[in-house]
Amino acid sequence: MKKILATSLLVVLALTGCNTFKGFGKDVSKAGDAVTDTAEKTSDEIRRN
Repeated sequence: MKKILATSLLVVLALTGCNTFKGFGKDVSKAGDAVTDTAEKTSDEIRRN
């Protein structure tokens, strides 16, 4: 019984961790997009001047 409970708990924690990392990945991706946009705008401004 204890092995089943422990295994179930590990599975739940693993699935929760996957969702957390998936959300973290999306946040990092959005931050990367913002940096890219800023770099492109800066590059355009430099070329114009």
